[in-house]
Amino acid sequence: MSRRRIVVAGLGDSGLLTAIRLARYNDVVGISVKPGLVSGQELGVRLSRPEKWAQNYWISFDRFRALDRVRTAHATLTGVNLSARTIFARHRDGSPLTEPYDTLIISTGVSNGFWRQPNLQSSTDVASDLYEAHQRLASAGSVIVIGGGAAAVSSAANVAMRWPGLTVDLYFPGERPLTHHAPKVWDRIRKRLNKLGVGLHPRHRALIPDGFACDRITDQPVAWCSGQPPASADAVIWAIGRVRPNTDWLPPALLDERGFVRVTPQLQVPDHPDVFAVGDVAATDPLRTSARNRADRLVAHNVRAAASGRPLRSYRPPQHRWGSVLGVQPDGLEVFTPAGQAFRFPAWSIERVLQPWIVRRGIYHGIRTSQESPHRAETPNPPWKD
Repeated sequence: MSRRRIVVAGLGDSGLLTAIRLARYNDVVGISVKPGLVSGQELGVRLSRPEKWAQNYWISFDRFRALDRVRTAHATLTGVNLSARTIFARHRDGSPLTEPYDTLIISTGVSNGFWRQPNLQSSTDVASDLYEAHQRLASAGSVIVIGGGAAAVSSAANVAMRWPGLTVDLYFPGERPLTHHAPKVWDRIRKRLNKLGVGLHPRHRALIPDGFACDRITDQPVAWCSGQPPASADAVIWAIGRVRPNTDWLPPALLDERGFVRVTPQLQVPDHPDVFAVGDVAATDPLRTSARNRADRLVAHNVRAAASGRPLRSYRPPQHRWGSVLGVQPDGLEVFTPAGQAFRFPAWSIERVLQPWIVRRGIYHGIRTSQESPHRAETPNPPWKD
């Protein structure tokens, strides 16, 4: 089978892994608004310990050995001609980029809060965002976290751990947070939050000001449409899960009523067998779980199968979310199964086994150190410690 030209639109967590899997037998082009992998995972660790977060979740593309076969373009996507199989983008200097394809994979993700935005950024821009958010919390005397998902719970816990003297309160709309996890997950996390002194405030649904995109840390009083008196703090972290798919560049016919990319169980776009979607942008199920269940393997298989006329596999979403909630802590990493069972990687294993062997070698197929990078890309090193 001849090599096919594949364009991967978006090189976040899902797009990057998909590009790595397809590059061995195809000519792959990846287009990204970031200068490397800038993961949307582990918000709590990103805010509280950005230097540790950056080691594993902010990695320039030239450090990924498996991307040596992939041509990456730092540009903003602007459109696609489906009949001509051509994608369009714009470089930082405003010059146009045109890429023909045999297969297109849409993995542009979603915007969510201040930590997941589709802005075209340099390494300096990424470092500035990390540092400014961290410093904002370091200088605060009190913090409110709003939201009931893992990002909100993780932020409250990690901020309270990082600054023990800080007053931290978590407000969430239901009877409990983590409603997409098995119930026993919250039972375990709640005990941790209580030990940390985090105030828990159920049945508080925030009143969102007109025009406010929840894309920054604020210091204004928070009003509640559920009727409680307003709450105030020096810093307010909005982690309410108001996700917006990064699909403005796509034809409306490809999208569902919320703007996510419609897909079949095989992650193909209906009526377009040469277009696939994966990750948070793909409307696979209500939780869009292909972003957290290694669907890159399925997409890569199906792209190859479609090109050779073989049967395609179907994606089967899990019933509950799984994985880490709080991220790596000084005592190790706690991970939950879809059924809610917890198992722990001890602290010693994180840097000796999990990261070097399971993640960097097993999942990413090798990551160079900054010194080994062929381009020696300069990553700014801001003064994280306050």
